[in-house]
Amino acid sequence: MRRILLSTVSCILVLFQPAVFAIEMPSEFKALHVLNRLGFGPSPGDIKRVDDMGIDNYIKQQLHPENIPLPDSLTQQLNSLSTYSLGFDELTEEYGPPPRVNGQRPDPEVVKAQRKKSQIIVQEAIQARLMQAIESPRQLQELLVDFWYNHFNVFAQKELDRLWIGDYERNAIRPYVLGRFRDLLGATAKHPAMLFYLDNWQNVDPNSFKNARKAKGLNENYARELMELHTLGVNGGYTQDDVIALAKILTGWGFHGKQRGDTQVSFDFEFNPRRHDPNDQVFLGQTISGGGQEEVEAALDVLARSPQTAQHICYQLAQFFVSDAPDPQLVSQLAQVYESTDGDIRSILEALFKSSQFWDGKNYQAKFKTPFQYVVSVIRASGQQVTNYRPLMGMLQQLGEPMYGCFSPDGYKNTQAAWLNPDGMLRRINFATAIGFGRVNINDDQFPVSEDDLLSVYDHQFSASTMQAVDAALPRLRAVVLLGSPEMMKK
Repeated sequence: MRRILLSTVSCILVLFQPAVFAIEMPSEFKALHVLNRLGFGPSPGDIKRVDDMGIDNYIKQQLHPENIPLPDSLTQQLNSLSTYSLGFDELTEEYGPPPRVNGQRPDPEVVKAQRKKSQIIVQEAIQARLMQAIESPRQLQELLVDFWYNHFNVFAQKELDRLWIGDYERNAIRPYVLGRFRDLLGATAKHPAMLFYLDNWQNVDPNSFKNARKAKGLNENYARELMELHTLGVNGGYTQDDVIALAKILTGWGFHGKQRGDTQVSFDFEFNPRRHDPNDQVFLGQTISGGGQEEVEAALDVLARSPQTAQHICYQLAQFFVSDAPDPQLVSQLAQVYESTDGDIRSILEALFKSSQFWDGKNYQAKFKTPFQYVVSVIRASGQQVTNYRPLMGMLQQLGEPMYGCFSPDGYKNTQAAWLNPDGMLRRINFATAIGFGRVNINDDQFPVSEDDLLSVYDHQFSASTMQAVDAALPRLRAVVLLGSPEMMKK
């Protein structure tokens, strides 16, 4: 084991020596670049496939995932998950809090058992996400699900959110990842998972409906994060008065928890006018007339169309797809596209993928993979079929990025500073070693990974330093060195 670590560490020492080209990156690197940046890295045959179809055609295809058929095997695996296809009401009825019977609270042991039973929802949501990231040919869509979920993060283990996390991703995130930002914003704003996580279901006008159970008056939590994280950004020019005004606009915007007989407790989005502050509000310099649900829709319109939101969203997209410190000129150009297309995400990404900064040689292999990206890229490169996802879930836990496990609303970071540390690197090396030797129980027929196969998957695009480390290693360790190399850690 010591020899394994020494071999892999010798390769990792060159992490801070990325390839830098004086001009646009050479054409032979472009297929790998788009596979890394528009997805989770190459699987066997991908580089040749992209070269054959052409870089521009591949990008165009990925921008329209609805035209890419899913493999029958992937569809069958998703359909085999018992909770993945269930609707919101079905999830709540089957796995939610036990109802009162004859007006009596359920037995605590029954509540405990039901909570334990509901954990399958989170487990299968994680499995579905890993499954699609590894196997789906709609790689850009899967990468954007990861990006936008972190942007609109919900912590799965906050009580009722364990029931709704799969539905939240499937219905409030996934359908909108390449659509209008306003639609994505609205879908997350209406989903009970978000409203419960950021407490807006408890946001009530103090002067109305005073006897509401658990009503504690004005709650600014969601209003603040809606501006600071989801739209304008921390330096977006809003004030505390704007936070209060938005919180008042959001009063009554939540969900109800109603028991239907002795068999079901229902939780659905609702706007409750009895909890709402009906007064006019001055929000970001604009007067929003008092009324009802239309006030929130108007506020979301204001936020989505703000130039500050355009800058904030485009900075984050540029940081995710190009560089940890994106060129301000690129951000400005993307923000112009945002404003001219009313926040059309597909148009913004199309401009980003055509930009000179995206193809600048200095940005090649310049992004450090998050744990999720690294684990998925290793499995894709290995060519292994996964039937048991628990080891991958455990690895993500060890690496500090458990799926749906970010407690804070800002989600997981995607920058090198967040993930490059000695402990994290050692754990990645251990994972690379176990995969390389075929010792991770991800299927019944797992086999050691071949050095030649990895070189083929990456079209021999490993640096001279990496290949020197490979040549110096024992033959049985060479695949491990490749899996732990800078070319696998970065994208």
